[in-house]
Amino acid sequence: MSVAKQTARCLNGLKSNVAVVLGAQWGDEGKGKLVDILAEKYEYCARFNGGANAGHTIIANGKKYPFHLLPCGILYPHTKNVLGNGTVIHLQTMFEELKQLDRDHINYKGRLLLSDRAHLVTSLTIAADSKSESSSKNQFLGTTKRGIGPTYASKMNRYGLRVGDLKNWDTFLLKYKYLQGKFSEQGVNAGSEEELQEIKLLRERMLANNMITDTVVLMNEAIKQGKRVLVEGANACLLDIDFGTYPYVTSSNTSIGGVCTGLGIAPHHIETVIGIVKAYTTRVGEGPFPTELNDQNGEHLRKVGHEFGTTTGRPRRCGWLDIPLLRYSHMINNYQSINITKLDVLDQVDEIKIATKYTVNGEEIHFMPSTIEELSQVKVEYTTVKGWNQDISKIRSYDKLPQKAKDYLSTIEELLGVPVSWVGTGPEREAMVLKQ
Repeated sequence: MSVAKQTARCLNGLKSNVAVVLGAQWGDEGKGKLVDILAEKYEYCARFNGGANAGHTIIANGKKYPFHLLPCGILYPHTKNVLGNGTVIHLQTMFEELKQLDRDHINYKGRLLLSDRAHLVTSLTIAADSKSESSSKNQFLGTTKRGIGPTYASKMNRYGLRVGDLKNWDTFLLKYKYLQGKFSEQGVNAGSEEELQEIKLLRERMLANNMITDTVVLMNEAIKQGKRVLVEGANACLLDIDFGTYPYVTSSNTSIGGVCTGLGIAPHHIETVIGIVKAYTTRVGEGPFPTELNDQNGEHLRKVGHEFGTTTGRPRRCGWLDIPLLRYSHMINNYQSINITKLDVLDQVDEIKIATKYTVNGEEIHFMPSTIEELSQVKVEYTTVKGWNQDISKIRSYDKLPQKAKDYLSTIEELLGVPVSWVGTGPEREAMVLKQ
Protein backbone atom coordinates (compact mmCIF):
# COMPACT_ATOMS: atom_id res chain seq x y z
CA MET A 1 0.00 0.00 0.00
CA SER A 2 1.33 3.46 -0.92
CA VAL A 3 2.02 6.07 1.74
CA ALA A 4 -0.81 8.22 0.33
CA LYS A 5 -3.32 5.38 0.52
CA GLN A 6 -2.13 4.40 3.99
CA THR A 7 -2.59 7.98 5.16
CA ALA A 8 -6.06 8.17 3.61
CA ARG A 9 -6.96 4.88 5.28
CA CYS A 10 -5.87 5.94 8.75
CA LEU A 11 -6.28 9.68 9.13
CA ASN A 12 -9.92 9.65 10.25
CA GLY A 13 -9.36 6.76 12.67
CA LEU A 14 -12.02 4.50 11.15
CA LYS A 15 -9.61 1.84 9.91
CA SER A 16 -6.49 2.28 12.05
CA ASN A 17 -5.40 -0.60 14.25
CA VAL A 18 -4.06 1.81 16.88
CA ALA A 19 -5.51 5.33 16.89
CA VAL A 20 -5.03 8.09 19.44
CA VAL A 21 -7.46 10.93 20.16
CA LEU A 22 -5.89 13.93 21.91
CA GLY A 23 -7.10 17.34 23.00
CA ALA A 24 -5.23 19.96 21.00
CA GLN A 25 -6.02 23.01 23.15
CA TRP A 26 -6.63 23.56 26.89
CA GLY A 27 -9.11 20.74 27.33
CA ASP A 28 -12.90 20.61 27.10
CA GLU A 29 -12.68 20.28 23.30
CA GLY A 30 -15.23 17.46 23.16
CA LYS A 31 -12.86 14.50 22.86
CA GLY A 32 -15.37 12.10 24.33
CA LYS A 33 -17.79 12.42 21.46
CA LEU A 34 -15.38 11.26 18.75
CA VAL A 35 -14.00 8.56 21.03
CA ASP A 36 -17.56 7.39 21.60
CA ILE A 37 -18.20 7.28 17.84
CA LEU A 38 -14.96 5.47 17.03
CA ALA A 39 -15.06 3.07 20.00
CA GLU A 40 -17.85 1.08 18.38
CA LYS A 41 -15.31 -0.10 15.81
CA TYR A 42 -12.54 -0.92 18.31
CA GLU A 43 -11.96 -3.88 20.58
CA TYR A 44 -10.08 -1.87 23.22
CA CYS A 45 -10.52 1.68 24.49
CA ALA A 46 -7.69 2.84 26.76
CA ARG A 47 -6.89 5.85 28.91
CA PHE A 48 -3.22 6.61 29.57
CA ASN A 49 -3.18 9.67 31.84
CA GLY A 50 -4.99 11.74 34.41
CA GLY A 51 -7.77 10.87 36.78
CA ALA A 52 -11.14 12.24 37.83
CA ASN A 53 -9.97 15.76 36.99
CA ALA A 54 -10.98 15.05 33.40
CA GLY A 55 -14.58 15.13 32.26
CA HIS A 56 -16.31 13.68 29.21
CA THR A 57 -20.06 14.00 28.71
CA ILE A 58 -21.48 11.43 26.29
CA ILE A 59 -25.06 11.73 25.07
CA ALA A 60 -26.30 8.33 23.91
CA ASN A 61 -29.87 7.14 23.38
CA GLY A 62 -31.15 10.37 24.89
CA LYS A 63 -29.18 9.88 28.12
CA LYS A 64 -26.23 11.84 29.47
CA TYR A 65 -23.18 10.00 30.77
CA PRO A 66 -20.77 12.38 32.53
CA PHE A 67 -17.62 10.25 32.80
CA HIS A 68 -14.59 11.38 34.79
CA LEU A 69 -12.66 8.12 34.96
CA LEU A 70 -14.34 5.52 32.79
CA PRO A 71 -13.19 5.27 29.17
CA CYS A 72 -15.92 6.16 26.67
CA GLY A 73 -15.87 2.68 25.15
CA ILE A 74 -17.62 1.33 28.24
CA LEU A 75 -20.97 1.97 26.52
CA TYR A 76 -20.27 -0.68 23.85
CA PRO A 77 -20.77 -4.33 24.91
CA HIS A 78 -17.89 -5.67 22.78
CA THR A 79 -15.25 -3.09 23.79
CA LYS A 80 -12.79 -3.74 26.61
CA ASN A 81 -11.80 -0.64 28.56
CA VAL A 82 -8.40 -0.02 30.11
CA LEU A 83 -7.14 2.43 32.71
CA GLY A 84 -3.41 2.34 32.04
CA ASN A 85 -0.42 2.64 34.34
CA GLY A 86 -0.22 6.40 33.73
CA THR A 87 -3.64 7.08 35.22
CA VAL A 88 -4.48 7.88 38.84
CA ILE A 89 -7.67 6.28 40.10
CA HIS A 90 -10.12 7.30 42.81
CA LEU A 91 -12.02 4.08 43.38
CA GLN A 92 -15.07 5.72 44.93
CA THR A 93 -15.54 7.95 41.87
CA MET A 94 -15.11 5.02 39.51
CA PHE A 95 -17.74 2.93 41.27
CA GLU A 96 -20.15 5.88 41.38
CA GLU A 97 -19.90 6.05 37.59
CA LEU A 98 -20.48 2.32 37.36
CA LYS A 99 -23.74 2.76 39.29
CA GLN A 100 -25.26 4.61 36.33
CA LEU A 101 -24.28 1.75 34.04
CA ASP A 102 -25.90 -0.68 36.47
CA ARG A 103 -29.11 1.39 36.45
CA ASP A 104 -29.15 1.39 32.64
CA HIS A 105 -28.37 -2.34 32.51
CA ILE A 106 -25.05 -1.87 30.73
CA ASN A 107 -22.91 -4.90 31.50
CA TYR A 108 -19.25 -4.01 32.10
CA LYS A 109 -18.12 -7.24 33.77
CA GLY A 110 -14.90 -8.44 32.17
CA ARG A 111 -14.70 -5.21 30.15
CA LEU A 112 -13.12 -2.84 32.69
CA LEU A 113 -9.44 -3.49 33.36
CA LEU A 114 -7.21 -1.48 35.70
CA SER A 115 -3.44 -1.46 35.49
CA ASP A 116 -1.82 -2.91 38.58
CA ARG A 117 0.79 -0.15 38.14
CA ALA A 118 -1.72 2.73 38.20
CA HIS A 119 -1.68 4.84 41.35
CA LEU A 120 -4.58 5.36 43.74
CA VAL A 121 -6.13 8.66 44.75
CA THR A 122 -7.26 8.63 48.39
CA SER A 123 -8.56 11.10 50.96
CA LEU A 124 -4.90 11.66 51.85
CA THR A 125 -3.96 13.10 48.48
CA ILE A 126 -7.29 14.93 48.11
CA ALA A 127 -6.71 16.69 51.45
CA ALA A 128 -3.15 17.55 50.42
CA ASP A 129 -4.43 19.01 47.15
CA SER A 130 -7.02 21.14 48.91
CA LYS A 131 -4.50 22.38 51.47
CA SER A 132 -1.95 23.30 48.80
CA GLU A 133 -4.51 25.09 46.63
CA SER A 134 -5.94 27.04 49.57
CA SER A 135 -2.60 28.07 51.03
CA SER A 136 -1.77 31.75 50.65
CA LYS A 137 1.89 30.76 50.36
CA ASN A 138 1.26 29.03 47.06
CA GLN A 139 0.34 30.46 43.69
CA PHE A 140 -3.33 29.76 42.96
CA LEU A 141 -3.36 27.30 40.07
CA GLY A 142 -7.07 26.57 39.87
CA THR A 143 -6.81 22.80 40.31
CA THR A 144 -9.91 20.62 40.60
CA LYS A 145 -8.87 19.63 44.16
CA ARG A 146 -9.35 15.98 43.18
CA GLY A 147 -5.99 14.88 44.58
CA ILE A 148 -4.36 14.47 41.18
CA GLY A 149 -1.16 16.47 41.76
CA PRO A 150 -0.31 14.98 45.18
CA THR A 151 -0.98 11.47 43.85
CA TYR A 152 1.50 11.97 41.01
CA ALA A 153 3.93 13.59 43.48
CA SER A 154 3.68 10.55 45.76
CA LYS A 155 4.36 8.37 42.74
CA MET A 156 7.50 10.31 41.89
CA ASN A 157 8.58 10.28 45.54
CA ARG A 158 8.19 6.47 45.42
CA TYR A 159 5.81 6.05 48.32
CA GLY A 160 2.51 6.12 46.42
CA LEU A 161 -0.23 3.50 46.59
CA ARG A 162 -0.69 1.36 43.49
CA VAL A 163 -3.74 -0.58 42.35
CA GLY A 164 -1.66 -3.77 42.50
CA ASP A 165 -1.13 -3.23 46.24
CA LEU A 166 -4.80 -4.11 46.71
CA LYS A 167 -4.10 -7.73 45.84
CA ASN A 168 -2.71 -8.22 49.36
CA TRP A 169 -4.70 -6.34 52.00
CA ASP A 170 -1.99 -6.49 54.66
CA THR A 171 0.54 -5.00 52.24
CA PHE A 172 -1.92 -2.28 51.27
CA LEU A 173 -2.58 -1.39 54.93
CA LEU A 174 1.12 -1.00 55.65
CA LYS A 175 1.62 1.27 52.64
CA TYR A 176 -1.51 3.30 53.43
CA LYS A 177 -0.31 3.93 56.99
CA TYR A 178 3.14 4.88 55.72
CA LEU A 179 1.62 7.36 53.25
CA GLN A 180 -0.59 8.71 56.03
CA GLY A 181 2.53 9.35 58.10
CA LYS A 182 4.25 11.11 55.21
CA PHE A 183 1.34 13.51 54.76
CA SER A 184 1.07 14.04 58.51
CA GLU A 185 4.67 15.30 58.43
CA GLN A 186 3.47 17.89 55.89
CA GLY A 187 0.63 19.03 58.13
CA VAL A 188 -2.03 17.07 56.27
CA ASN A 189 -4.10 15.03 58.69
CA ALA A 190 -6.44 12.80 56.72
CA GLY A 191 -7.31 9.19 56.15
CA SER A 192 -9.61 7.12 58.32
CA GLU A 193 -10.73 3.63 59.23
CA GLU A 194 -13.99 4.40 57.42
CA GLU A 195 -12.11 5.03 54.18
CA LEU A 196 -10.11 1.84 54.63
CA GLN A 197 -13.28 -0.19 55.09
CA GLU A 198 -14.78 1.41 51.99
CA ILE A 199 -11.67 0.62 49.94
CA LYS A 200 -11.70 -2.94 51.28
CA LEU A 201 -15.26 -3.48 50.05
CA LEU A 202 -14.45 -2.02 46.64
CA ARG A 203 -11.30 -4.15 46.50
CA GLU A 204 -13.39 -7.28 46.97
CA ARG A 205 -15.62 -6.30 44.05
CA MET A 206 -12.57 -5.61 41.88
CA LEU A 207 -10.96 -8.94 42.68
CA ALA A 208 -14.23 -10.81 42.16
CA ASN A 209 -14.54 -9.26 38.69
CA ASN A 210 -10.84 -9.66 37.76
CA MET A 211 -10.46 -5.92 37.19
CA ILE A 212 -6.80 -5.71 38.25
CA THR A 213 -4.27 -6.87 35.66
CA ASP A 214 -0.95 -6.17 33.98
CA THR A 215 -2.26 -3.88 31.26
CA VAL A 216 1.19 -3.41 29.70
CA VAL A 217 1.24 -7.07 28.69
CA LEU A 218 -2.47 -6.93 27.86
CA MET A 219 -2.08 -3.99 25.46
CA ASN A 220 0.99 -5.35 23.72
CA GLU A 221 -0.52 -8.80 23.30
CA ALA A 222 -3.69 -7.26 21.90
CA ILE A 223 -1.72 -5.22 19.36
CA LYS A 224 0.38 -8.26 18.44
CA GLN A 225 -2.81 -10.22 17.76
CA GLY A 226 -4.13 -7.48 15.47
CA LYS A 227 -6.78 -6.24 17.87
CA ARG A 228 -7.90 -2.66 17.31
CA VAL A 229 -6.97 -0.23 20.10
CA LEU A 230 -8.38 3.27 20.54
CA VAL A 231 -6.45 5.50 22.95
CA GLU A 232 -8.39 8.25 24.68
CA GLY A 233 -6.52 11.29 25.95
CA ALA A 234 -7.57 13.22 29.05
CA ASN A 235 -6.99 16.96 29.50
CA ALA A 236 -5.08 18.36 26.50
CA CYS A 237 -1.72 19.30 25.00
CA LEU A 238 -1.57 22.83 26.42
CA LEU A 239 -2.09 21.38 29.90
CA ASP A 240 0.83 18.94 29.56
CA ILE A 241 3.16 19.09 32.57
CA ASP A 242 6.15 19.58 30.23
CA PHE A 243 4.71 21.28 27.15
CA GLY A 244 1.77 23.25 28.54
CA THR A 245 1.48 26.75 30.01
CA TYR A 246 3.45 25.84 33.13
CA PRO A 247 2.63 26.14 36.02
CA TYR A 248 -1.02 26.40 34.93
CA VAL A 249 -1.05 22.79 33.79
CA THR A 250 -2.11 19.37 34.96
CA SER A 251 0.26 16.85 36.57
CA SER A 252 0.64 14.33 33.76
CA ASN A 253 1.93 14.08 30.21
CA THR A 254 -1.16 14.66 28.11
CA SER A 255 0.59 14.60 24.73
CA ILE A 256 1.65 11.76 22.44
CA GLY A 257 4.67 10.78 24.56
CA GLY A 258 2.34 10.10 27.47
CA VAL A 259 0.55 7.47 25.39
CA CYS A 260 3.70 5.36 25.25
CA THR A 261 4.70 5.81 28.89
CA GLY A 262 1.13 5.67 30.21
CA LEU A 263 0.26 2.40 28.46
CA GLY A 264 3.65 0.82 27.88
CA ILE A 265 3.39 0.61 24.09
CA ALA A 266 6.10 1.49 21.57
CA PRO A 267 5.72 4.57 19.30
CA HIS A 268 5.79 2.58 16.06
CA HIS A 269 2.49 0.90 16.95
CA ILE A 270 0.60 4.21 16.72
CA GLU A 271 -0.88 4.63 13.23
CA THR A 272 -3.13 7.66 13.63
CA VAL A 273 -3.23 10.71 15.90
CA ILE A 274 -6.37 12.83 15.75
CA GLY A 275 -6.37 16.26 17.37
CA ILE A 276 -9.64 17.53 18.80
CA VAL A 277 -10.04 21.26 18.18
CA LYS A 278 -12.95 23.33 19.41
CA ALA A 279 -14.12 25.83 16.77
CA TYR A 280 -13.11 28.55 19.21
CA THR A 281 -10.86 28.45 22.29
CA THR A 282 -11.68 27.93 25.97
CA ARG A 283 -9.79 27.33 29.16
CA VAL A 284 -10.68 26.82 32.82
CA GLY A 285 -8.79 28.43 35.66
CA GLU A 286 -5.79 30.69 35.63
CA GLY A 287 -3.07 31.31 33.04
CA PRO A 288 -2.48 33.45 29.96
CA PHE A 289 -5.06 33.35 27.16
CA PRO A 290 -4.04 35.50 24.15
CA THR A 291 -7.39 35.46 22.29
CA GLU A 292 -9.66 35.71 25.36
CA LEU A 293 -12.87 37.67 24.84
CA ASN A 294 -14.02 39.70 27.83
CA ASP A 295 -16.98 41.15 25.97
CA GLN A 296 -20.39 40.18 24.61
CA ASN A 297 -18.76 37.82 22.09
CA GLY A 298 -17.13 35.86 24.90
CA GLU A 299 -20.38 35.77 26.85
CA HIS A 300 -22.23 34.61 23.73
CA LEU A 301 -19.81 31.71 23.23
CA ARG A 302 -20.09 30.74 26.91
CA LYS A 303 -23.88 30.84 26.90
CA VAL A 304 -24.52 29.14 23.56
CA GLY A 305 -21.69 26.64 24.03
CA HIS A 306 -22.71 25.81 27.62
CA GLU A 307 -19.13 26.42 28.64
CA PHE A 308 -19.10 25.23 32.22
CA GLY A 309 -16.71 22.55 33.45
CA THR A 310 -17.92 18.93 33.60
CA THR A 311 -15.76 18.29 36.66
CA THR A 312 -15.89 21.62 38.51
CA GLY A 313 -18.90 23.46 37.09
CA ARG A 314 -16.70 26.53 36.74
CA PRO A 315 -17.46 28.92 33.85
CA ARG A 316 -14.89 28.57 31.09
CA ARG A 317 -13.03 31.52 29.66
CA CYS A 318 -13.78 31.89 25.95
CA GLY A 319 -11.91 33.35 22.99
CA TRP A 320 -11.23 33.08 19.26
CA LEU A 321 -9.48 30.14 17.64
CA ASP A 322 -5.71 30.43 18.03
CA ILE A 323 -3.56 29.03 15.20
CA PRO A 324 -0.12 29.67 16.84
CA LEU A 325 -1.24 27.55 19.81
CA LEU A 326 -2.55 24.83 17.50
CA ARG A 327 0.60 24.96 15.37
CA TYR A 328 2.63 24.31 18.53
CA SER A 329 0.28 21.49 19.55
CA HIS A 330 0.58 19.92 16.09
CA MET A 331 4.38 20.18 16.18
CA ILE A 332 4.44 18.06 19.35
CA ASN A 333 1.78 15.50 18.43
CA ASN A 334 1.91 15.32 14.60
CA TYR A 335 -1.84 15.14 14.02
CA GLN A 336 -2.80 13.26 10.89
CA SER A 337 -6.16 15.02 11.01
CA ILE A 338 -8.32 17.12 13.28
CA ASN A 339 -11.91 17.06 14.48
CA ILE A 340 -13.44 20.54 14.67
CA THR A 341 -16.06 20.45 17.43
CA LYS A 342 -18.95 22.75 18.38
CA LEU A 343 -19.01 24.51 15.01
CA ASP A 344 -22.72 25.14 15.62
CA VAL A 345 -21.88 27.48 18.52
CA LEU A 346 -20.70 29.98 15.89
CA ASP A 347 -23.99 29.85 13.94
CA GLN A 348 -25.10 33.35 14.93
CA VAL A 349 -21.71 35.08 14.98
CA ASP A 350 -21.55 37.65 12.17
CA GLU A 351 -17.75 37.90 11.95
CA ILE A 352 -15.44 35.18 13.22
CA LYS A 353 -11.82 35.93 13.97
CA ILE A 354 -8.90 33.50 13.81
CA ALA A 355 -5.56 34.32 15.41
CA THR A 356 -2.88 33.81 12.75
CA LYS A 357 0.35 34.94 14.42
CA TYR A 358 1.90 36.61 17.44
CA THR A 359 4.40 39.42 17.80
CA VAL A 360 6.56 39.96 20.88
CA ASN A 361 8.52 43.22 21.11
CA GLY A 362 7.93 43.71 17.40
CA GLU A 363 9.26 40.25 16.50
CA GLU A 364 6.92 37.87 14.72
CA ILE A 365 6.56 34.37 16.20
CA HIS A 366 4.50 31.51 14.81
CA PHE A 367 4.36 29.19 17.84
CA MET A 368 3.38 29.47 21.47
CA PRO A 369 6.37 30.76 23.51
CA SER A 370 7.75 28.55 26.27
CA THR A 371 7.06 30.85 29.25
CA ILE A 372 3.83 32.33 30.52
CA GLU A 373 5.57 35.70 30.87
CA GLU A 374 6.21 35.80 27.12
CA LEU A 375 2.77 34.40 26.27
CA SER A 376 1.16 37.12 28.40
CA GLN A 377 2.94 39.79 26.37
CA VAL A 378 2.12 38.63 22.84
CA LYS A 379 0.17 40.83 20.48
CA VAL A 380 -2.23 38.85 18.35
CA GLU A 381 -2.89 39.33 14.65
CA TYR A 382 -6.18 38.04 13.26
CA THR A 383 -7.86 37.16 10.02
CA THR A 384 -11.63 37.55 9.81
CA VAL A 385 -14.09 35.12 8.25
CA LYS A 386 -17.73 35.92 7.59
CA GLY A 387 -20.26 33.98 9.65
CA TRP A 388 -23.02 31.87 8.07
CA ASN A 389 -25.99 32.88 10.27
CA GLN A 390 -27.69 29.55 9.79
CA ASP A 391 -28.61 26.69 12.13
CA ILE A 392 -26.36 23.73 11.27
CA SER A 393 -27.29 21.52 14.24
CA LYS A 394 -29.37 19.13 12.11
CA ILE A 395 -26.85 18.82 9.28
CA ARG A 396 -25.30 15.35 8.94
CA SER A 397 -23.48 15.69 5.60
CA TYR A 398 -20.47 17.88 4.85
CA ASP A 399 -21.88 18.84 1.46
CA LYS A 400 -24.92 20.40 3.14
CA LEU A 401 -22.92 22.75 5.36
CA PRO A 402 -23.24 26.44 4.41
CA GLN A 403 -20.46 27.59 2.10
CA LYS A 404 -19.25 30.13 4.66
CA ALA A 405 -18.93 27.37 7.26
CA LYS A 406 -16.87 25.38 4.76
CA ASP A 407 -14.77 28.51 4.15
CA TYR A 408 -14.07 28.72 7.89
CA LEU A 409 -12.96 25.09 7.96
CA SER A 410 -10.81 25.54 4.84
CA THR A 411 -9.12 28.57 6.39
CA ILE A 412 -8.22 26.50 9.45
CA GLU A 413 -6.82 23.72 7.25
CA GLU A 414 -4.71 26.16 5.24
CA LEU A 415 -3.34 28.01 8.27
CA LEU A 416 -2.59 24.86 10.28
CA GLY A 417 -1.59 22.52 7.46
CA VAL A 418 -3.69 19.64 8.81
CA PRO A 419 -6.84 18.23 7.17
CA VAL A 420 -10.20 18.36 8.92
CA SER A 421 -11.73 14.87 8.99
CA TRP A 422 -14.62 15.35 11.39
CA VAL A 423 -16.92 18.30 12.15
CA GLY A 424 -19.19 18.50 15.19
CA THR A 425 -22.51 20.22 14.45
CA GLY A 426 -24.35 19.65 17.74
CA PRO A 427 -24.16 17.87 21.12
CA GLU A 428 -25.75 14.55 20.11
CA ARG A 429 -23.69 11.54 19.10
CA GLU A 430 -25.24 11.72 15.63
CA ALA A 431 -24.29 15.38 15.17
CA MET A 432 -20.88 14.62 13.68
CA VAL A 433 -20.06 15.10 10.01
CA LEU A 434 -17.37 13.00 8.35
CA LYS A 435 -15.50 15.01 5.74
CA GLN A 436 -14.38 12.58 3.06
